[in-house]
Amino acid sequence: MARTFLPAAALLAGALLAGPAAAQSDPITRRADALIARMTLDEKLGQLTQLGAEVPGPNGETAEQLIRAGKAGSVLWTFDSDLIARLQRVAVKESRLGIPLLFGYDVIHGYKNVFPVPLGLAATWDPALVERAQAMAAKESWVAGVNWTFTPMVDIARDARWGRIVEGAGEDTFLGVAMARAQVRGLQGPQLGTPERVLTSVKHFAAYGAADGGRDYDSVYVPEVQLRNVYLPPFQAAIDAGAGTVMSAYMTLNDVPASGNRWLLRDLLRGEMGFKGFVISDAFAVQSLQNHGFAADNPDAARRGLLAGVTMDMASNSYLRQLPALVKAGKVPMRQVDEAVREVLQVKLRMGLFERPYGAPERKAAVFNDPAHRAATREAAQRSMVLLRNEGGALPLAASLKRIAVIGPLADSGEDILGSWTVEKGVGVTVLQGIQARWPQAQVTFSRGGDMQRAYPLPWDADQGKPAPALMPAVDQQTELARAVDAARQAEVVVLVLGERANMSGEAASVASLALQGNQQALLEAVVATGKPVVLVLLNGRPLDISWASSRVPAILEAWFPGSEGGHAVADVLSGAVNPGGKLPVTWPRSTGHVPAYYNHNRTHADETARTFTSRYSTDAPSSPLYPFGHGLSYTSFSYGAVTLDRSSARVGEPVTVSVTVRNTGAVAGDEVVQLYTHQRSGSAARPQRELKGFQRVHLAPGEAQTLRFTLGRRELQFWSPVTRAWGAEPAGFDVWVGGSSAATAHAEYTLTR
Repeated sequence: MARTFLPAAALLAGALLAGPAAAQSDPITRRADALIARMTLDEKLGQLTQLGAEVPGPNGETAEQLIRAGKAGSVLWTFDSDLIARLQRVAVKESRLGIPLLFGYDVIHGYKNVFPVPLGLAATWDPALVERAQAMAAKESWVAGVNWTFTPMVDIARDARWGRIVEGAGEDTFLGVAMARAQVRGLQGPQLGTPERVLTSVKHFAAYGAADGGRDYDSVYVPEVQLRNVYLPPFQAAIDAGAGTVMSAYMTLNDVPASGNRWLLRDLLRGEMGFKGFVISDAFAVQSLQNHGFAADNPDAARRGLLAGVTMDMASNSYLRQLPALVKAGKVPMRQVDEAVREVLQVKLRMGLFERPYGAPERKAAVFNDPAHRAATREAAQRSMVLLRNEGGALPLAASLKRIAVIGPLADSGEDILGSWTVEKGVGVTVLQGIQARWPQAQVTFSRGGDMQRAYPLPWDADQGKPAPALMPAVDQQTELARAVDAARQAEVVVLVLGERANMSGEAASVASLALQGNQQALLEAVVATGKPVVLVLLNGRPLDISWASSRVPAILEAWFPGSEGGHAVADVLSGAVNPGGKLPVTWPRSTGHVPAYYNHNRTHADETARTFTSRYSTDAPSSPLYPFGHGLSYTSFSYGAVTLDRSSARVGEPVTVSVTVRNTGAVAGDEVVQLYTHQRSGSAARPQRELKGFQRVHLAPGEAQTLRFTLGRRELQFWSPVTRAWGAEPAGFDVWVGGSSAATAHAEYTLTR
C-alpha cells in the first residue's frame, strides 16, 4: 500500500522518493554525506543523541564535555540564553567538525508572551490567528537561542480525563488538520530555514490521545480503520506543511511500543506518508522499551529503537552508551547509523543552522517587549472564549456597576491563568485585575472562597508518608467560604472564577473525575444560594462537570487558560467590549460517565431520533451532551437561510458547491463560526452520523448578511475503507447540514454517482 495514505501524500512522497540519482544531485544530501565521510562512530552517534542540559553523560560527563567531543546533536531542558550561546560556541568552535546543535524546548503556546493553551486556540476556529500567534512564539524562541520546539501536539482527544487534551485541538479530525497546518506554518514558516522561525516536532506519533481510560502513557488499542480516518490526518497535514521532525509516542499501540514500531515509523510514516525529516523519541522512550516488556535490556532497546526508525534518542543516552558495541558486533549495520545521521544533518542544513547557528540574545528585550506581541495574546484570548450559557441576557454586565464581588481560588492567580507548558515563569493579568481595570469606578471585592487541593491528593511524598505539601489544604475552608458568601451578599453581581490550576491539566495530569476539585462545588452552591446574579468564569484545560451550574447559573463563560492578557480579555468579554465568538472544539459531557464523548460516532441499529430510543443511556442521564461540539453563544443572534447546492447529483470527484446565507439578526456586531457537516448514507462501511467538512468564522454587523460557499470534493468526502483497504470517495446519497454547531438543522442532500 505504499504511498496511498492521501492523494497529496502520494504526490509528495513520489517527488521525494525519486531515487538515488535525485538524491545524489541534491546539494543538501551531498553536504551531509561529505560530513558523514569524515565522522568517527562516536561523532555519528553524537548526532543521534539529545542531551539533557544538566543530565550527566554515560560516564558522568558534563554536557559541555560531550559537546566538545562531538558526542551530542542536540540539547534540551534549557532556555537560558547564556548557556545556550556558550554550548553552541563549544559545538561550532571547539568540536572537531563544528556541527551546530539543536536546542529543543516545549514552546507550546508562547515563549515570553503567552497565548491561550492550544485547546483554547482551537476554540477560535481561526487558523490564520493561530498561525500568527505561533510565528510570534517562534520569533521569541529564536532570539533566545531555542531553535526547536516540541509542538504541535496533533493527537485527537475524545476523553476529557486525559490531561493532555489541553495541548491539542480537541476531538475532531477536520479541525485538527486545520490547526496542525496553521501551527507548523506559524512556527517554521513556509519552509525550513525561514528567518526567525524554529524547527517543529509533531507529536505524538501515533494515536497517543486514545489511551485507555484517559490515563496518560497507558496502552492504546485502535483498529487500523480508526487510526487512518481519525488519528493520522492531522499528522499528514503537518507533514505536508513541512514539519521537520516527528516525535514518537510513549505508549504501546496495539501491543507494540510506538518508539520501537518499525511498521509505524518506517512503512507508514516515511513510506506512505512521505515524511523526510527525522524522528525524535519522547523523553527516555528508547530506554523505556524495556519497561514495556518489549526490549530485553538497554542494548536491545537501543538496537530496536534505531532499527525501528527512531533517529534521535531523547535524554536516555541509550544510543551513545550501547550502539558502539552493537555496531562493532554487526548487530546494527553501519548503513542504518549513517541513514539516521543523514536525516539529522539534512534538517540542520535545510534550517541554515551551519550559517546561522546562534539566536539573537541581544534582541531579546526588544522582541519580548514588542507591544504587538502582547496585544496579540489579548486578541487571541478574546477570540478563544466560548459563551456556554447566557439566560435572560445576564451578560454583558452593565458599565454602571458599583459593587462587584470577584470570588474563587483562581480569580487572582497570575500563574494559573497562563496554563501549563509555559517557558519563562512569569505571571499574567488575573481576572480580578482585569475587572478592576474595566470597572475603575466600582468597589471590587475579592474573596478566595477556599482552596483547590485534589480530592485524592497526589503526588504522595514517599519520604514523609503524607501528601505532597503543594497539594495540602492551605486555608481554613469554612472561614474562606463564609467570607465569600458575605462578599456575594454585599455585591450587585458576582463573578465566580472556578476550574483547574495550571498543573491540573497537561502531561501526567489525567483525572478519574471531571468534578470541580477541592471545595469548589460547595463554594458554587453557597454563592448561588445568596440569590445574587452570578457569572461563572471557567479557567481550565478540559471540559468539567458543570451540570449543576448549567441549570442554575445564568451565565457561564469558558475562558480556558487564556494567557498573559487573560484577565483583561475576560473583562473585555464580560463587559461587552468584545462579543464572544469562540466555539467548542470538544463535546462537553454531562458527567464523567459520559466520556469518551464525541459527536461523530456511528449510528446504532435503532432510530436515534425516535422518542423511545434508549440505546446509549436509558435510566440515569440523557444521552445528549451538556453542550455539543461547535457550540458557542453570542451577544447577538444569527439566522441561517436555506442550504443550497449547485447540483443535486455529481460524479465521484466532481466538486459540489454548498451555499448558505447567514444574517446577524441582533443589535450588535458579532462573529459566527459557520460549520458544514456531512453524512454518507451508505457505502462499503458505516460512516459517522455527522462529520465536519468545512467552517468559516465571519464578522457581521447588525442586520448584515453574507452568503458563504463551501466545496465538497473528493478530498472532503473520501475515507479509508476497511473493505477496500484504500482511500476513496464512494457513490452514495449524502446529507449536508450547515449551522452554528454540530447540532445544525439547516439541511440539504445530494447524490454521488460513478
